[in-house]
Amino acid sequence: MESLSIIIPVYNEQDTLTECVNRVLEVEVPLKKELILVNDASTDNSAKVIETICQDNPDVPIQVITHKINQGKGAALRSGFAKVNTDIAIIQDGDLEYDPNDYNKLLKPILEGKADIVYGSRFVGSDEKRVLFYWHSVGNKFLTTLSNMCTNLNLTDMETCYKVMKKEVLERLDIKCERFGVEPEMTAKFAKAGWRIYEVGISYNGRTYAEGKKITWKDGVKALLTIIRFRFTD
Repeated sequence: MESLSIIIPVYNEQDTLTECVNRVLEVEVPLKKELILVNDASTDNSAKVIETICQDNPDVPIQVITHKINQGKGAALRSGFAKVNTDIAIIQDGDLEYDPNDYNKLLKPILEGKADIVYGSRFVGSDEKRVLFYWHSVGNKFLTTLSNMCTNLNLTDMETCYKVMKKEVLERLDIKCERFGVEPEMTAKFAKAGWRIYEVGISYNGRTYAEGKKITWKDGVKALLTIIRFRFTD
């Protein structure tokens, strides 16, 4: 039986992490699941929440990684990827914006042998999506378009959290970006390596800033610079 690693970067997610993990564990997939929780120096009670999650799920393989200094999502993913010893890995944010019930549709192209990587797009398909920030969607589409121009891909949502990868993809992936620039960096490196990439529509329940959303326009500027940087570097 193939196995699946769910990598969850955690930074101040005390209010949502338990429910997120419960949803991940409840969803039925044709793979044995393991969790990799990366606490990126949270300043709230996320560490205690992670401890309780481990105690409440003794039969679930859970690896916990703790950063003593906050480094960013890219650094958290780099730490998590290094611990993957399963056949397939998926990135799962610790909030409740992305629904683990989409796992089976995300896994399908890989399990059928058609894809090496699958992106979950918030902008295609008929799945339910919370209506929120217009300018965020404009920014996402702009960055995706620019990324596509530099990589010759035709993605609709380069910035999505949901990226599913075979282990051999991770073994060749060397992440440099520490923060949110990791999304365009991974995309550029996937394209240069010639991996087979698929995209499927997913549901999306975006958060407001009052609910804990962290990404800002500054991250968008950094993503733009990252796209240009990795267009001309290996």
